[in-house]
Amino acid sequence: MTTSETATTLVDHATMGRLADATAPDLRTALPGPRAREVIDRDLAVSSPSMPRVYPLVPARAEGCVMEDVDGNRFLDLNAGIAVNSTGHCHPAVVAAIEAQARSVLHYCSSDFYIPVYGQLCERLAKLAPFGGRAARVFLSNSGAEAVEGAIKLARYRTGRQHIIAFLGSFHGRTLGALSLTASKARYRAGFGPLLPEVHHVPYGMEGVTQLRDQLFKHLVEPTEVAAIVVEPVQGEGGYIPAPPGFMAELREVCDEHGILLVADEVQSGIGRTGRFWAVEHDGVEPDVVLAGKGLASGLPLGALIARDELMTWPPGTHGSTFGGNPVACAAALATIDLVTGGLQANAAAMGRRFADQLAGVQRRQALLEAFRARGLMIGLDFPDHDVAVAVEQACFHRGILTLTCGERTVRIAPPLVIRADEVDTAVPILEDAIAAVAAAT
Repeated sequence: MTTSETATTLVDHATMGRLADATAPDLRTALPGPRAREVIDRDLAVSSPSMPRVYPLVPARAEGCVMEDVDGNRFLDLNAGIAVNSTGHCHPAVVAAIEAQARSVLHYCSSDFYIPVYGQLCERLAKLAPFGGRAARVFLSNSGAEAVEGAIKLARYRTGRQHIIAFLGSFHGRTLGALSLTASKARYRAGFGPLLPEVHHVPYGMEGVTQLRDQLFKHLVEPTEVAAIVVEPVQGEGGYIPAPPGFMAELREVCDEHGILLVADEVQSGIGRTGRFWAVEHDGVEPDVVLAGKGLASGLPLGALIARDELMTWPPGTHGSTFGGNPVACAAALATIDLVTGGLQANAAAMGRRFADQLAGVQRRQALLEAFRARGLMIGLDFPDHDVAVAVEQACFHRGILTLTCGERTVRIAPPLVIRADEVDTAVPILEDAIAAVAAAT
């Protein structure tokens, strides 16, 4: 049996319920349908206008990679709620773990007391940390952005230094400290200054390493005053761009040379999405700190700050959270990790290759698709400009395929890790039809 066949067997949807095996896409009304329009009108009357709302999707229920809206339209989900629903929608094992935990303890503050499931999850994450088998410690938060905030605090506390280096095109969150590191879109930062001081940005890739050595460290800041370099092993919002060959190793060398902490932000790329549990494993580099979120609990809010044991020396009271590491979210995460390590990360690798093989043909036939990148199920499709990418995203939606844009001109494909071969085979021709339609209208 091949690796692909093994992975597909491990994620057989026979137990996922009827919706996961239903035909999708299956559109029964114009989009949005009448019930969806009613929900949208009520929502827009009271919700914050800051949320972009990329297309009028109003989910009612979902299983596996299939989502059904309030009007009965079925969609094939290729974005997983921005890479969050890692084990698919409502995976039975995750739902069972949630239900069991909810019947015992819904919440008690893990910063002040000892919740068994909190410690169990910390143990699992510490063992999985990409630190070459060295001991690790874990702090659980409510989100990836909070994990980033914790990493900033830990790096400054542990090193006694203030400066942080991040990269152009990066996305690390929208809370003030995380936003100070984010440099994917100027509008995310507009109007919120002053942001965190002593944060510097350089290009992502070898050019950035050169700029660090030849410009930043020579003219702006002594490297001995830099606490951390924070990097995504695969840039997410920046365009689904894997680290160029040798880039992560060069950053590791810079950090070792100057006593700087290397922080791998794996909020989007971690938990099996790239075909390995951590994307940084593709580069053979061990960071000092790794951050998780999004897919960690299959849709429940949870983030993790994982650091080498000797770094997490801050005393009681220096960092905490009322809700971080909520017991129900921890239970969902333990079930998620079992599923990911038990077959889903292998499936991500196999289905990523299947997507890439078919997208190569699409690129030959459709000039509008200028390039694509695939690392497991982090797949970025490049188009001539932002407007064309948005048009493809919208054309996909109106054909029942859920995608999202990212970067300057990229459409991202990041389905649940349970996606099957037949769903890939269904999705790609529809995607090609959307691209062809946009090309014809351009």
